[in-house]
Amino acid sequence: MGRVVLVTGVSRRIGGRTAELLSRDPEIDKVIAVDAVPPSHSLGSAQFVRADIRNPMVGKVISQEKVDTVLHLGVILTPRQAGGRTSQKEINVIGTMQLLAACQRADSLKRLVVKSSAAVYGSSPRDPAMFTEELQARRTPTGGFGKDSAEVENYVRGFARRRPDVTVCTLRMANVVGRGFRTQLSDYFTMPVMPVPMGFDGRLQLLHFDDALGALRAATLSSMGGTVNVAADGLLTVRQAAKIAGKPIVPVAPQAGGLVEQITKRIGLRGFEAAQMDFLCYGRGMDTTRMRTELGFEPELTTREAFVDVFASPSRRAQEMAGARRG
Repeated sequence: MGRVVLVTGVSRRIGGRTAELLSRDPEIDKVIAVDAVPPSHSLGSAQFVRADIRNPMVGKVISQEKVDTVLHLGVILTPRQAGGRTSQKEINVIGTMQLLAACQRADSLKRLVVKSSAAVYGSSPRDPAMFTEELQARRTPTGGFGKDSAEVENYVRGFARRRPDVTVCTLRMANVVGRGFRTQLSDYFTMPVMPVPMGFDGRLQLLHFDDALGALRAATLSSMGGTVNVAADGLLTVRQAAKIAGKPIVPVAPQAGGLVEQITKRIGLRGFEAAQMDFLCYGRGMDTTRMRTELGFEPELTTREAFVDVFASPSRRAQEMAGARRG
């Protein structure tokens, strides 16, 4: 019997594309794609099973199919994707708890890969230049996706202690950007005018969508365990990024995030959320040594190249590409 991989969260773009990619991999015999709603995109030759990870049915699927690898991509980035913050937290945290309970009962399971986020590190003026996997957040996220990710990782660590026979790999991914891939950060950079905190210029470290897929494939096929930072080389500041995107900026007081959010929504500008303010002020950077030396993965695009590919105008993109070739 060969590799049988179960992928959660396949109705969303990263989960669906990952399932499709793995279904074409010669090292994998079967891919089972799981979500509560059918995807609108192709899953390749992956077998779709309609199941909510909060429901015990997912445990039956793992047992009946003798799944040896679970790839958990069912953590939702924004409340908009889940239909509200309450639903988002329930899917992210409660869903993960139920999935881990099913995994704990699965004798066939040998490997668990969980997509987490760099948001667990938070953003504060006391942050190190680059976070290694062993460092803790100087200011723990108190809400939203960052808090969900921290709770998910805590439950995953508990699972790893209870099932030491299962190799657990947690990928802390930088902000993923891709054409047509909507996130809180992409909404911000597509605003016609960007509110930027006065006196600050946060550092951005990104990961292109295609490289995110590559990292998930590498982690699925790898035998490494533990936590690994996944991000592209290099950093951009918020103001540098706005210049590349060709967007005018308007300075705002960092303490006025809630007011700015209300005003922008009132005049029909979607994309700024008060919860972003610390990130826009300070940003974050991650050390990716372990990604290269242990996971054996190297992103194809740098942070700047990823941003240019997604947010720059066609003329600016061509200009940057020409400059890269000359360099």
